[in-house]
Amino acid sequence: MSRASRPAAAPAGLFSGRLNRYLLEEILPFLFAGLAVTILLLLLGALQAIIAPLLAKGANPALVAKLVALQLPDAVARGLPIALLFATLLGLSRLSADSEIKAMQAGGISPTKLFGPVMGLGLAVTLLSFAVGETLTPRAKVQSLSVQREIVLDNPRVAGLGVAGGKALVLRDAFGRAISIASVESGGELRGLSIATLRNGDVAREIITAQRGRLSAGSNVLELFDGQRITYQNEKPSTVLSFERGTLPVQDLQASFEGGDELKPVYLPLRDLWQKVREYKAQNINAPQEFTALQRKFAEPFAALCMAFFAAALAIFSFRSNLNIGLVWVLLLTFLYYATWSVFRVMGENGALSPLLSAWTPDALYVVAGAALLWVAARR
Repeated sequence: MSRASRPAAAPAGLFSGRLNRYLLEEILPFLFAGLAVTILLLLLGALQAIIAPLLAKGANPALVAKLVALQLPDAVARGLPIALLFATLLGLSRLSADSEIKAMQAGGISPTKLFGPVMGLGLAVTLLSFAVGETLTPRAKVQSLSVQREIVLDNPRVAGLGVAGGKALVLRDAFGRAISIASVESGGELRGLSIATLRNGDVAREIITAQRGRLSAGSNVLELFDGQRITYQNEKPSTVLSFERGTLPVQDLQASFEGGDELKPVYLPLRDLWQKVREYKAQNINAPQEFTALQRKFAEPFAALCMAFFAAALAIFSFRSNLNIGLVWVLLLTFLYYATWSVFRVMGENGALSPLLSAWTPDALYVVAGAALLWVAARR
């Protein structure tokens, strides 16, 4: 009996190994190619409004290149699930078109066996995306603020980027001072400065305003002209002092060309974000950006598993329906995830939708769609 059973097991093992090799030889190259394209598109989308103006205003090209490089970890973390969807859809559609699934079925392997290796690959991508997002991305985002500071100090004229769209450039130093600049004149002169020294991260202890200012290249001293200094005690003005000229030493200065002086909540380490969310909930503070960011920490990497499930389901459906999913449909289905992710993210951060729904709906749509495809395929 043992010898008689061996020949029957051989084809199954043969096709099972063939399937695993196919994943390595076909899907993985598509994954790397898709990731490279996705990273490029994400970088262009995130920096198209900054790179050209920076260079046009005389920013150091080496610093600009460094700023671009520091966006890579975030692009990798966000791009991995999208690239996996593209790779699995294209690879499995070719598997179906090349009659590989028919060969598997003839060899005694059910097409549902696709789920094992594909979901395994999805799990690996999920863990990798989460690891990159939690280790490399927060560190790179902090460093990018420092690089923006280097760009401003090297050539204060580029600080004029901060006024685009009505947003002021915001600098921040190691003492918790937020320095807002309304505009930058030719020659690097700063206009409309407001410096707030914060206590406990949100309560103003001191506010300094100045009509003019200058940040000398390579210097950590900010010169102020025609200004006023107001100190507060118990949230009420305590002293008011006017001055014609003053200096303000700044250390570890950070800058943002997007009008914000801190990392976005989603770029905070998970422990810090979780602590902030707990404090907000304890104080009954509605903070949709933080609440949505916490859900996104898990939902965005988990999208890779959802994409793997959908791609395998679509492959089985296309085989049993004699349909061929071409490149156009692969690109459309890939773009659909990015579009839904963008829309629901904005809705969640603006409080128009609950954080749970805004973060997890794009994933759920692909799981539901995959389950529906399997149900239809089972009836054929």
